[in-house]
Amino acid sequence: MSKQSPVPLAAGLSRRTLGVPALVFMTIAASAPLTVVAGGYPSNFAVTGVLGVPLSFVVLGMCLLLFTVGYSAMSARIRNAGAFYAYIAQGLGRTTGVGASFLALTAYNAVQVAVYGLFGFASSSFINEKLGSAVPWWATAGVAFLVVAWLGINKVDFSIRVVAVMVGLEFLVVLIFDIASFVVQPEGVSTLGLAAGDLFTDGVGVVLAFSVASFMGFESAAIYSEEAKDPQRSIARATYISVILIAAFYAFSAWAMMTGIGPSQIVAQSRELGPGVLFSFLAGNMGSLMADVAQLLFITSLFAALLAFHNAVARYFFSLARENVVPRKLAYVNPRTHAPVAGSIAQSVIALVVVAGFAVAGANSDLGVLYPVLTLFTWLSNVAALGLVLLMTLVSFAVIGYFRPNHFGHSLWTRAIAPTISSLGLATIFVLVFTNFEVLIGTTNLPALPGILTAIAIIPGFLGIAYGLYLRWSSPEIYKGIGHGADNAPASDQDAPNQTDPVPAKVR
Repeated sequence: MSKQSPVPLAAGLSRRTLGVPALVFMTIAASAPLTVVAGGYPSNFAVTGVLGVPLSFVVLGMCLLLFTVGYSAMSARIRNAGAFYAYIAQGLGRTTGVGASFLALTAYNAVQVAVYGLFGFASSSFINEKLGSAVPWWATAGVAFLVVAWLGINKVDFSIRVVAVMVGLEFLVVLIFDIASFVVQPEGVSTLGLAAGDLFTDGVGVVLAFSVASFMGFESAAIYSEEAKDPQRSIARATYISVILIAAFYAFSAWAMMTGIGPSQIVAQSRELGPGVLFSFLAGNMGSLMADVAQLLFITSLFAALLAFHNAVARYFFSLARENVVPRKLAYVNPRTHAPVAGSIAQSVIALVVVAGFAVAGANSDLGVLYPVLTLFTWLSNVAALGLVLLMTLVSFAVIGYFRPNHFGHSLWTRAIAPTISSLGLATIFVLVFTNFEVLIGTTNLPALPGILTAIAIIPGFLGIAYGLYLRWSSPEIYKGIGHGADNAPASDQDAPNQTDPVPAKVR
């Protein structure tokens, strides 16, 4: 690693490109609404046997709204494609920031690659069912990989137009399902699933651990802060809108599923049919055509999530490379499209290697067609969930640290009380995910697997801290720029000045 000070880049990300609607679409796309409804709900009901799944989204939504209070105040002052990494670096110190960046890279790469497993299964199963063919999961996943890789090196606004259409259709099909559920209501409409006693039982920890994975796209708006039209306001607005929409939509749709299937039958149906609960319901009550449309949109929902997480990883690579935390070549941005091409290619290479590895390992597996779901998707998505909850916990503490020396006019509620409450809530959820990890990844004949996967999620953070300490000793100029990369990036004349560390004289 060079000890020289970072030099300005020849080109940066697009400026003043994305408004609040675009940021909301990317955040929701990463959360994959139809994927959560079709896959997440049945998994939660089946494994836990708890009826309080709808209420779990309300509880998590309230926790994330508290988190957003301080997070949005910080986002108005810090513009950095590294988002959580930059916030933690400026709130808890640069060394911790490097550790957070390694956690984030691992988590976002894990979830992006994981989705290829579910996409490959869903798309190949649909094709094989309709055509009577035997297309393997890795073939359809490979087609998606090529399209995502191509979109990733093009203008982000083009990707967002693709995502916006898919997200809109996802919402439409889930709303149709919700309405149909309340029309069918085999056991009537009740408040089962929404009462505190339905959630706060012996299985509450596992329920919350499952449900929190539905919010994994939470950071997306801040990741695009350097490309936002009005970053001082739009990031906060997009985050608040996304949290409220996602929490309310998921809670309502989970309640609708219980109503449509029947509270007394939802657990048994989920254990029998899995993701087929939604499609079976639509086929039985609205015809096979509607079920087929829903399955197609389930596949496009997964594709939208692939693209959203791919773009997030590419921007993380760009942010870290700009500051020489990872090789500088990964900061290359196409001067015409302003896409982080090098970061995009790096993410594509990682995805290709991992998916290919699972494809080879899964040849002739006893798990059959479910192999990519029970291994690639389940294992890596839970690795991501564990890492991202830990990151959000650290960001809550970072808000307190950032505003301690200078309040910048924010109230005690914004800079301390809300972040403290959210940090306690998120830390509790992290412990629940960690202690229930073996349940989350399902039955396996590999006793060491839970330990291996938790290590993959957490150990990169410690390696990052060690590397940050090394940079502090060996390259003080590079170390000084950690978490402040956007301050040295080229800006257009329209860009507002980026606010920096409230204690710039002290290099932590």
